[in-house]
Amino acid sequence: MIPFKEDFKPSPQYKPYLAIYTIAVTAVLYVFTFGWLIFPAATIFTSYVTTSVAITVFVIILLLVVAFVLVWVRLYYKSIVYHLNDTEMTWRRGVWFRKTGIVPYNRITNVDISQGPVMRIFKISNLQIQTAGNSGGKAGSEISIIGMEDAEPLRAFIMDFVRGVPPVTAVTGGEDSTVSSASQTVSASSNDMSALISEVKTIRQLLEEQKK
Repeated sequence: MIPFKEDFKPSPQYKPYLAIYTIAVTAVLYVFTFGWLIFPAATIFTSYVTTSVAITVFVIILLLVVAFVLVWVRLYYKSIVYHLNDTEMTWRRGVWFRKTGIVPYNRITNVDISQGPVMRIFKISNLQIQTAGNSGGKAGSEISIIGMEDAEPLRAFIMDFVRGVPPVTAVTGGEDSTVSSASQTVSASSNDMSALISEVKTIRQLLEEQKK
């Protein structure tokens, strides 16, 4: 079901993906930044600390960093909110620094879907919203709808608005409304045709009377 005129969030599968990705990046940066200091420090301060103690401290700090990342992932996921309406899409996210934005459909040039190898495992993908730039006519990605489980229908839904053809469900609210709207259109067309035929008959009668 396409969310419309209501807030929606990334798929729940985005949380474990974000946790694994963030922990992996953080661990690599931590090891390369501080790992090389363990043995030199243990050698210099051998009278105060042993190598095993240095490694233990290193691991404890790493575990604290991982715990911090897990808390941050939960708060960050909770902060992500998207919203679609008739004229624009809005978004907000951020834990310490909140970011919000509004992207009118008439500024969107394209919507691309991106999916990395790890994202394929979790069956999620990102939608890159390409917008017309303010300077030089350059296009850029102003917003990404991240961690969506079924991205293609949402992409098609947004592009319908971009092309100026609002989706039927967005305009009518469902299949029943669509049928009712179609019936009203057919009924109005039939009434117009009947009125036209009646006018033609009246004109024909007047012409025949003039001939007599």
